[in-house]
Amino acid sequence: MDTEIAMPLKTEKRESDGFCQLSWTRRFGFGAGDLAQNLIYQTISMYLLFFYTNVYGLSPAVAAVMFLIVRIVDVVWDPLVGTFVDKHEPRWGKYRSYLILGGVPLTGFAILCFWNGFSGSLVYAYITYVGLSMCYTLVNVPYGALNASLTRDTNEITILTSVRMFMANIGGLAVGMGIPIVLKLFDPTEGSDLSTSDSAWFPTMALYGLTGLALLYFCFSQCRERVVMDKSQTENVRVSDLWMEFARNKPLRILAFFFITAFAMMSVGNAAGAYYINYNLHGSAGELSVFMGLGSIPAFIFMPLIPSIKRKVGKKGMFYLFLSVAIAGMAMLYVISMVESLRSHMWLVYVAQFVKSTGVIVATGYMWALVPEVISFGEYTHGRRIAGIVNALTGIFYKAGMALGGVVPGLVLDYVGFNGADATAQSAFTQQGILWLVAVIPAILLLLAMAIISRYDLSDSRIDEINREIERRNRK
Repeated sequence: MDTEIAMPLKTEKRESDGFCQLSWTRRFGFGAGDLAQNLIYQTISMYLLFFYTNVYGLSPAVAAVMFLIVRIVDVVWDPLVGTFVDKHEPRWGKYRSYLILGGVPLTGFAILCFWNGFSGSLVYAYITYVGLSMCYTLVNVPYGALNASLTRDTNEITILTSVRMFMANIGGLAVGMGIPIVLKLFDPTEGSDLSTSDSAWFPTMALYGLTGLALLYFCFSQCRERVVMDKSQTENVRVSDLWMEFARNKPLRILAFFFITAFAMMSVGNAAGAYYINYNLHGSAGELSVFMGLGSIPAFIFMPLIPSIKRKVGKKGMFYLFLSVAIAGMAMLYVISMVESLRSHMWLVYVAQFVKSTGVIVATGYMWALVPEVISFGEYTHGRRIAGIVNALTGIFYKAGMALGGVVPGLVLDYVGFNGADATAQSAFTQQGILWLVAVIPAILLLLAMAIISRYDLSDSRIDEINREIERRNRK
């Protein structure tokens, strides 16, 4: 029996009208889904380009083109997945079923992406990366829709998002700080830099992928959909609804463009991190581990504070504050890297990385709480809660941002003459290009993101009004 349904009458009433409050076990169960996905997504984002150029044997330009083509495939695939999950209701749950149905092949493709058995084969790289991306969509789109199906309560969604991002950053920490350490365990003969041994990457990804699959099952076991579209309405859902929703839902359009800039910023910086420590600072695997880990550590300090911070400064105020903090951290990284006397002090680099990551984590973490808002706005304006399609649309845009995270670094590295065969040194021009990827380009993207989010006009009070009106309609 569901333990939450067995609670007192007041809670039962809140559950029955869609404004349910979840137990902490269920909140952490939901968050485990993002922890699982980040064990894969963050590994791809931070290290796949490095693996392709330094282990697998692809040139940066070839890898960049592949990332772009895979994202074009996503433009076709994501709407199909969103439409499919909205139209169908598997017996294990409308959205949660795909955590298992998509999670198993996702794990398999993720592991195969880091296998060097067909070293240098572009065909193999395309097959495994396209397969990974398609399976990631099959998990991530329903998972995103699951958030909006658990409750309509604005405060509960804020708490869910905070827990989700807290756990997602545990995944980021496990990848950023853990991957260099685990690689070293599997290949203790490797030097002090990030491992280029093909014998270490495959078992490392196998460990992370299988752990992620277990966490997806835990998420599946703890989530129950309560706010979903009536079956009579799902028959009319079509792929074209995605673009119709984009055209008529202004808050969704704003959020979509915020997604592409935010994910581009994160992906560009993450992809360049290993190059920056290896070639600009000539750091060790341990220093890379600390640097990457600091990309997630601020989450454990600030994500639990998001509800109280938002109450004090407001939704937009929180975005402005933390986006500005992130830009300040990037400026610090740039100055430290340009001044030789400062560059030798790694603790200064760590401080700058911490400041940058604090702003990035809070601002980009809270943006997921806006997805249920734009879903409710769409339901309010045209009567259908097409959560799968909305998450497919946001998926297209954040994957477009991820594509930029692969395309831009690949093209910049190719332009500045990066030589993957030289594991120790790069030219001053190459180092400058890497620094632009770490600090300058992400800062420009953040300024653009700040301008975009300034146009978002759904306040908490307005969302509460919308959700109450929807519930009144549903009771008639």
